[in-house]
Amino acid sequence: MQEQHIASAFDRDLEAIQARIMKMGGMVETAILDAAQSLEERDEELAEKVRAGDKAIDALEEMINEECARLIALRSPTAIDLRVVLSVMKIAGNLERIGDYAKNMAKRTGVLIQMSPIEGSHAALRRMAREVQLMLKDALDAYIKRDAALARDVINRDRDVDQMYNALFREFLTFMLEDPRNITACMHLHFIAKNNERMGDHVTSIAEQVVYLVSGEKPDDNRPKGDKTSTDPSVAPDSAKVVADRNT
Repeated sequence: MQEQHIASAFDRDLEAIQARIMKMGGMVETAILDAAQSLEERDEELAEKVRAGDKAIDALEEMINEECARLIALRSPTAIDLRVVLSVMKIAGNLERIGDYAKNMAKRTGVLIQMSPIEGSHAALRRMAREVQLMLKDALDAYIKRDAALARDVINRDRDVDQMYNALFREFLTFMLEDPRNITACMHLHFIAKNNERMGDHVTSIAEQVVYLVSGEKPDDNRPKGDKTSTDPSVAPDSAKVVADRNT
């Protein structure tokens, strides 16, 4: 009877923590979309909302970690229960980092508003952010439903985000080569694209946690990456050096 009571208390505590995870996930999804919208519409007020909202995301992560630590100390979970609690903490950490990247995107909006827009870039970045947000939504759904197949689908979709990043990298490089006056704006836009790509990586980590939670096995660490900018000589630092050389 006592063991049943302890199990029921653990389930209630865990359910409350998972509710906070979903709330945090919703806040992060909103931050991603708002950051991209603020850039496309050159909306400094919306960008400031994203920057200010990051504090609430950070506070929620801290609360989740404290509640998980308390749950471990009081309930001493084992086996699958412990795996769930540890997964929650890792997912919260990934969400917090995604929120940071959304904030970083919003920070650059104020700078880019003062510059001439680069044709087509803002809409492309918003599409990329939208794909990351949809991946995050599915990753969180996979967590709630314990759906390993959906989680693996999210992992595979990260390659699409990487390919979007590669295309934008080349596009920004072309704009810089054609007109050195575009260099500053394109560098800011490149950092935003890279933030999106990194958000996709953290979403993938969430999906990998789901697979581990369901199967007890971690996905293959050697999953293919679509970001080739650091290894492909056609888009790597040598190309960026050309821009610098032409501007000296």
